[in-house]
Amino acid sequence: MEQQQDGDNSFSPSPLLGKPLAAEVTSGVRSALAQWDFRPHLVSVLASDDGASRVYVDSKARRAGRLGVEFSLRGLGTGATQQELEATLRELSADQSVHGVVLELPLARGLDADAALVHIAPRKDVEGLTPANLALIAAGRESEALLPPTPRSVRFLLRRVLGDDLRGLRVAVIGPGRTVGRPLTFMLNNRGVTVTLCNEHTRELAGVLAPQDAVVVAVGRAGLLRAEHVLPHHVVIDAGINVQDGGQMVGDAVPDLPVRAQTPVPGGVGPLTGALMYQNLVRAVKLQRGEAVE
Repeated sequence: MEQQQDGDNSFSPSPLLGKPLAAEVTSGVRSALAQWDFRPHLVSVLASDDGASRVYVDSKARRAGRLGVEFSLRGLGTGATQQELEATLRELSADQSVHGVVLELPLARGLDADAALVHIAPRKDVEGLTPANLALIAAGRESEALLPPTPRSVRFLLRRVLGDDLRGLRVAVIGPGRTVGRPLTFMLNNRGVTVTLCNEHTRELAGVLAPQDAVVVAVGRAGLLRAEHVLPHHVVIDAGINVQDGGQMVGDAVPDLPVRAQTPVPGGVGPLTGALMYQNLVRAVKLQRGEAVE
């Protein structure tokens, strides 16, 4: 990675792309799927009109088609009740023809994600967000869990820049959300990282971030992380997604920050997250069939 030279005001940050890593993961997934005489079935449950969720659903469907995975969308709309949502998740969890279930977050107003996720069978939880899987991660028992793909994608990308051994490094995570920030904090801690957990209200953010080796932002607020917050030695992983007017997708960080490396949106965390979710599907099928898993 390029470094800023003393006395040189020019700076060329390196884009940190997810596609090369996604290609490696996808190749392994395709090889695993080829060993089976059936097509695994993934079902996405959508109970909102959230634009970012629709983007993710469409991406899952396209990747499923390329891999030969059966993909279904169970759209409940914005008028679904909590009881209807939970009944749907129980039904899919009990259906032996369904191998993976995804509950797209955020849910429509009035629906409780925490209460709903309890009704997904842990071994079909390819997003790794059920209490059972999160508890295993918090307990440091990752080998027994299905790990959330987005935090896992972030960790992959950090290792690509900072090295496989993350022990002793300092990483700030901005955004304590259930899909990224909270599980990522435990997953980084499990690798020996010193984690500073921030949020969009953190005061004097630049001072908090200054000693960090990397900054992960996952709030869902465009332009939250700006040039005045970062330093040239930082690695910035942008896990935010914001759909603007006209359908343009942007992250939480301003593009082209003067840092060591930065993931773009789109093209950074997203492609790798999608590949890792299908890797989770392979792992989920093996767990359900009683096969050995790594």
